[in-house]
Amino acid sequence: MPDDLLDRLDTQARANRETRSGFLRRLAERELKADDARRRKEIEDLIGPPLNMGGESARLIREDRESH
Repeated sequence: MPDDLLDRLDTQARANRETRSGFLRRLAERELKADDARRRKEIEDLIGPPLNMGGESARLIREDRESH
């Protein structure tokens, strides 16, 4: 990485009271999260939002077992 970029990273990290590593980690996590959101939106734009399939099968099975 160029020295001038490292200097800017260090300056910003100090301003945020972070280490360079912590600052870079936070930026990377934010970027990856934003990328995941963009991909999800692209998929939803193509095929629509996820279907609500209930998600209660474990509870229903447990209730059925308890009723016998």
